[in-house]
Amino acid sequence: MAQCTASAGAVVAVDFGPFGGAVERGCDATPTTGYELLHEAGFSTAGTGHDGPAFICRIGHGSFNSGTQYPTPDVEDCVLTPQATAYWSYWVAAAGDDDWSYSQYGAMDRRPRPGDVDAWVFGGTDIGGSTGRPTFTPDEVRAGGGTPGPDPEVPNVPPAEVKIAKAAAWVRGKLTDGERVVDDGSETPNHFLTTEAAFALAAADGKSATLDRTIAFLGSATDAYAYAAGRNEPPDATAAARLALVAAVAEADPHDFGGHDLLADLVDNVCVSGPESGTHTPGCTAKGDFRNAAYTDGQALGVLALLRGGVRPPVDTVTRLARLQCRNGSVSSVLIGPGENCDGDPATTGLAVLALHKAGDQRTAVTKARDYLRRAQFSNGAFPGYTGATTGSVIATAYASQALRALGDRVRADAAVSWLSRQQLPDGGFGFEEGATDSVVYATAIATLAGKDTSLADLTTKKPEPTTPPTPTPTAPVPTPPGSGSGDGPNLKRGVAYLTSATNLRQGRYYGIGGGSTRADFGLTIDGAYALAATGLNNGKLRGIVDFLDLGGKDGEGRTVHDWTRIGTKYAGGGSIGKTAVLAQAVGRDPRDFGGQDLIAGLAKAVCPAPSTAPDRGCAAKGAYTYAPSVFAHSLAVIAQIRAGEKEAAAEPVTYLKGLQHPSGAFPSLVPATGDSDVDSTAIAAMALALVSDAPADASVGKALAWIATRQLGDGGFPGAAGNSVNSAALAVQGLSLDSSKYGRQIAKARKFLAAQQNADGGFDVAKDGQRGSDLRASTQAVGGTTGISFGVLIRDLTGTSPQPSGPPAPSPGPSVPQIVTPGDIGGTGSGGGGGSVTGGSAGPGGDLAATGFPASVLGTAAAALAVAGLSLFIVFRSRRGTWPGRRS
Repeated sequence: MAQCTASAGAVVAVDFGPFGGAVERGCDATPTTGYELLHEAGFSTAGTGHDGPAFICRIGHGSFNSGTQYPTPDVEDCVLTPQATAYWSYWVAAAGDDDWSYSQYGAMDRRPRPGDVDAWVFGGTDIGGSTGRPTFTPDEVRAGGGTPGPDPEVPNVPPAEVKIAKAAAWVRGKLTDGERVVDDGSETPNHFLTTEAAFALAAADGKSATLDRTIAFLGSATDAYAYAAGRNEPPDATAAARLALVAAVAEADPHDFGGHDLLADLVDNVCVSGPESGTHTPGCTAKGDFRNAAYTDGQALGVLALLRGGVRPPVDTVTRLARLQCRNGSVSSVLIGPGENCDGDPATTGLAVLALHKAGDQRTAVTKARDYLRRAQFSNGAFPGYTGATTGSVIATAYASQALRALGDRVRADAAVSWLSRQQLPDGGFGFEEGATDSVVYATAIATLAGKDTSLADLTTKKPEPTTPPTPTPTAPVPTPPGSGSGDGPNLKRGVAYLTSATNLRQGRYYGIGGGSTRADFGLTIDGAYALAATGLNNGKLRGIVDFLDLGGKDGEGRTVHDWTRIGTKYAGGGSIGKTAVLAQAVGRDPRDFGGQDLIAGLAKAVCPAPSTAPDRGCAAKGAYTYAPSVFAHSLAVIAQIRAGEKEAAAEPVTYLKGLQHPSGAFPSLVPATGDSDVDSTAIAAMALALVSDAPADASVGKALAWIATRQLGDGGFPGAAGNSVNSAALAVQGLSLDSSKYGRQIAKARKFLAAQQNADGGFDVAKDGQRGSDLRASTQAVGGTTGISFGVLIRDLTGTSPQPSGPPAPSPGPSVPQIVTPGDIGGTGSGGGGGSVTGGSAGPGGDLAATGFPASVLGTAAAALAVAGLSLFIVFRSRRGTWPGRRS
């Protein structure tokens, strides 16, 4: 411990209390990852047989019981993923923090900073990390006994300025007809980005003809943007607040904008209670929320809009915003409820500070937030987009700069602007992250305000105007990509090309777990096959995947798909078997002889006759499937049995599934039920029950779809554990498409939302407003889900495809069946072997996924999954997160 201090190096503490030991700690003076910190500090770890060493299942230390790793094999065999009630949970605290945050990263992806403290605690926690936290404080294990270090060092960077005129010219060039932003490949306006363009133009140009046209357009689009549910229904609070701010900035009247009194509607739709009241409170998570705000940015914008419009915000709205502050001073991006895990980020904190500072009487909260921002700033002036990030985020840096400047900390604000200036791209715009190459409106707009030394708290066109207003730069219209599919949804042809690229689909066979490993992620591979089957845009590549799985193909570690399903063993996973069987059924293969196994017979054997007793944890309840720890896994198994004509064999699993449904119509994420309500699980459960075709099941489906519809956000997205989640939106489309005549409007909005999350490479982000970059798992769900085809009826005829061996098989310990693909693939890269070695590469541009093979989205929802090492868990600035291992397996 001597080489570490309260502000240098990082410390890790492991609580062996449940095993009769003490809290052991160690440090690393130059930590690179949380995983390496554990080992450099003297701890040893072991993973699971199913997932490899990446999932930390056991931990030991030489000072306790001769280094024995716990839990011991008689308690946990570490063959499969440990249950959520008994695993090593991962907690973190930054330098100066006095409380723990539940880590949203696996240890291999977390990058500790000087003064950080990590903790590992054995037991259980809920999906939000509100229980099971360490019994000791960070200061009790911090180097030096928690003696505070010096104030965070002020970045010493050369002064530099954002090129405002160039940024504004780029924004003007993104306007269609000089008035609105339209996403590439779409014909419908993006109202959210149009408001951002208006803010940028107001900051750069003051009054201008272009700004006038943009504001006039927004006025005409007020109903479509903020009142999509109807003129007499509560507005989307975030959209209404944005429009009110546009009006205030441009000297228009927010009391009469687009035919609405936006300010009155905000005040009239403040929640008087939340779900804790026991009454139905649609659009409310707690007292003081602006109804339908969903996220903290909407709450902050609502407060700012009222203040800018001369209306005193209701006290409860400001109090609610202040209560979203975490103990370390950051502000949660999600409107969390009492007792839920709080994990803030610099972007949300910056925006919330602007609102709280302008509201007044919030000195304590503002001071804590300022101190947090000072600690979060990098030495180069940048701010991370989320806890644990090691590179700068343009949006986080811009908002933090605006907040610090408003609080009088000009030196730090100037350092942030200096960093922003170095991120400005040659075309004048900004990307989301450090080193980005593509400009985007949202980042460019916020950076423009920061570079102009202003913010939404004080931006106005009343400020001095340029003597010579910049001349708009004419731009050619953006061509619409070919093969975009129907309507305003994602470009499916580009999406399929991304999924089948040689970088992602290794030799046309399978997706890997990432990190250079040759291990296949069989669950993700089947997700990709589902997507290809749903679109029909590359049947050749689909044939290659199916043949690899069906004919006993092996990955680089010599594993077949049934090393993953574990069919025929005491660890047979009902969800994994069901998932594989549904693929066989979808492509016309025999699920009773797939990969050399009778999957349908395996499912029948996997139905639990009764709950298991400790130490066996295979069966959650009578009617559950063995080792199927989620509603998602259970539902896929039900679908497989019913599609195989085994309705009688599926009777008890169907009864169990029905019993998991909440009175609201929602389903929980985990089995046994955890009490939460989850869009993804509700959608897949509805798909399963829709096949039952009896009155009670039909009623359950109707309730489930109605609940899903109520969860849709104003921008068309749906909340998931990853935030405004691509995965959740895609599954919602599939679920709601069971009754498309009733939910057509919601489906259309969700497809537009998904289109907005698609990147130039065809892949999709994990969630809106988060770390940018295509994520393979999110992309498989987005591509397949946007078609609206239920897993219960998914069919793709592979007649006409012909097998052909690809390049050399992946290296493996034993013989491997040659991979089979079809030449002349659509949207692919030819034979799978031509584009890269199976021994290298990653899961895609979005970053390596967990070496556990679990969805990034899954790992946030399930407590145990957050102990995964090596998972690039996507964080929204907001760092919000997703499902359980096996949910998609």
